[in-house]
Amino acid sequence: MNYRHGFHAGNFADVFKHALLARLLLCLTRKETPFRVIDTHAGEGAYDLSADAAERTGEWRGGVARLADLSGADARSRELLAPYLDVVGPLGADGRPALYPGSPLIATRFMRTQDRAVFCELRPDAYDALQTRFARDKRVKTIHLDGYVGLSAFVPPKERRGLVLVDPPFEQRDETERMLKALLEAHRKWPTGIYALWRPIKDAAESRWLIGALRESGVKKILRLDLSVGGADLDTKLRSTGLIVVNPPFTFEEEARAICAFLEKRLAQGPGAKCEIEWVSGE
Repeated sequence: MNYRHGFHAGNFADVFKHALLARLLLCLTRKETPFRVIDTHAGEGAYDLSADAAERTGEWRGGVARLADLSGADARSRELLAPYLDVVGPLGADGRPALYPGSPLIATRFMRTQDRAVFCELRPDAYDALQTRFARDKRVKTIHLDGYVGLSAFVPPKERRGLVLVDPPFEQRDETERMLKALLEAHRKWPTGIYALWRPIKDAAESRWLIGALRESGVKKILRLDLSVGGADLDTKLRSTGLIVVNPPFTFEEEARAICAFLEKRLAQGPGAKCEIEWVSGE
């Protein structure tokens, strides 16, 4: 495993994924009953954007840094992004936060005393950082384990409410197939859970295959959200990203459309920037 998220932390894909994740978590807090978060590829939990890895790529400059000044944004966009940006914290003059939160840190900021989380991470150094960060949080269990194995083991949770985030590094050629298989197995065991599957969009044919497989899966409520920042077709950098959400809460689609419409313009890196949202199945 060679992937190091520190090189990409805070980039446009993180902003897209984490802004929507914050809305899903916020929806869960609207009921007093406890919920469980399962993060299958948790990473280190948070990232220093002044570290060498982030400095070398500077990807955060095209992501979170572009949210430093929202004075020109409409009131609805500011309102919907506020929970995410509250977790990110103040942005410096260069648009860099003191520490960029990964999905585990975002999750714990929304969790209450009655809620619980399981964070899985396989890469040893990332797991060590994750374990250290949450060692004193009694709501959290960190596990050095393949996330797909963990997902199979931990659903259904005893809380019966909750969110699964599947956010793999996509180092393996069959990662899309593995992610789909893990989702369908987990959904059979826990059909009422909320599932959020992040993916980089690099291969149009592979993306079409996944959406087709989801349509034929029998899973009844699936929302697809894709964001492209546009730019040069020959550039090797990631230009498009997507989130598949199974069982999205009632208000989520409307909120996501407003957020994505704003991010489409704010995060654009060239011609062709666009956001697409559609029901793969369900609504």
